Amino acid sequence: MPTIVETLAAYAAAERQRKLADSVRHHARRAVIDWFASLLPGSSVAPATLLAAALEGECGAGCAVIYAGGQRAPLRTAALINATAAHSIEFDDIFRDAIFHPGCPTVAAALATAQAEGESGEVLLRAVVVGYEVSTRIGVAVQPSHYRFWHTTGTVGTFGAAAAVATVLGLDAARMAHALANAATFAAALQQAFRSDAHSKPLHAGHAAEAGALAALAAAKGVTGARDVLEGPAGFGAAMSQGADWARATEALGEHYNITAMTFKNHGCCGHSFAAIDAALALAHAHHLLPEQIAHLRIGTYRAALDVTDRHAVATPFEGRFSTPFTVASALVHGSVRLDAFSPARLSDPRVQALMQRVTMHVDSDCDAAFPRRRSAVVEIETTDGARLRHHQPTRRGDPEAPLSDADLSDKFSELTGPVIGAAAADALLAQLWRLDDMPAGALDRLGTAPLSAASKIS
Repeated sequence: MPTIVETLAAYAAAERQRKLADSVRHHARRAVIDWFASLLPGSSVAPATLLAAALEGECGAGCAVIYAGGQRAPLRTAALINATAAHSIEFDDIFRDAIFHPGCPTVAAALATAQAEGESGEVLLRAVVVGYEVSTRIGVAVQPSHYRFWHTTGTVGTFGAAAAVATVLGLDAARMAHALANAATFAAALQQAFRSDAHSKPLHAGHAAEAGALAALAAAKGVTGARDVLEGPAGFGAAMSQGADWARATEALGEHYNITAMTFKNHGCCGHSFAAIDAALALAHAHHLLPEQIAHLRIGTYRAALDVTDRHAVATPFEGRFSTPFTVASALVHGSVRLDAFSPARLSDPRVQALMQRVTMHVDSDCDAAFPRRRSAVVEIETTDGARLRHHQPTRRGDPEAPLSDADLSDKFSELTGPVIGAAAADALLAQLWRLDDMPAGALDRLGTAPLSAASKIS
């Protein structure tokens, strides 16, 4: 009987030649567009800029683009820095059931390899599909217990990068299996590392992209891995979860595609805050509430949201992005939570600071039971005149049940990338990405040059 790695590898190797359904192809384009929307602004800030400086000796040669500065580099270096950048501003995509951001490591590794190999946009899209499918399925199998200690993007993301790079390289099923097997033993990312104002969280995504790429490059040359490493008694599942359900990793494999059920962020912060933000805004709009009219705001949600975002002292962008009280208060005061929410002026805004102190969080049993398949919240507001208002938000805007449209996604792309590379360059790049699969072989170098000169101006 084949192992889980062998089953996933057989699917992945076959997918490179299979005709992609139009819906799958379209969602893959959306994933790449959303990745660039997060990548470009993330490329102009720490830690991507610092990482590029630290690895300066590896830059300047190679065919892959590092967007934090616009230099060329070997594919592993580009994958490392670009994946870090794509996870830095907390606007990257989510696969909800796996508690996982697949885009930052998977697209970074796939794009760097496609640029290094001179491959087409069609190959890139297939690699993205394979990387998302393999990694999200492994993620679902080990959740929710995996998320207690591990950061899924840094652990499971390694499989997405390995599968994507192996697909671009055209590895057969046997070598694909070895790439995935060694990706398992390279995978690491501790939750404690991002429960403080540190650069560790985006570095997890970067490490996943680089380690997955290494696993695939090594497999291409014959390096082997333990093919029972997922389900074995001392394997990934046993070590990093409780009661991993490996049947979920292969259910409807090649028939149902998880890339068609992505969450694209509508708020620039941790996704655990989204349902509460949406609920609070819904109440404020329905009842025409001003922030000063709110005497107390109670948020009932799932345990993981409290563990990661129940933060009431906010002074830095990191702390703001991982504070539900702050992001909810900021949304109510300013109408949204976008990149400017974490500027020094917004972080210290006295109206926001005052309101967030009137916000409390607790675990709601129904919301907790629905996690991770549902990211919900119940917001209760007591007004200064004694009224009591309540709103249950069963999902988040941007989730598969309430998705961002193509127009919404394009607007998000323009909003995030225009200030970085200029509106004209952003429009040109967006048009190019919407037709990514129609680009001729070798055109990925031109894809990289679209933001290149502008990126160098902001480094």
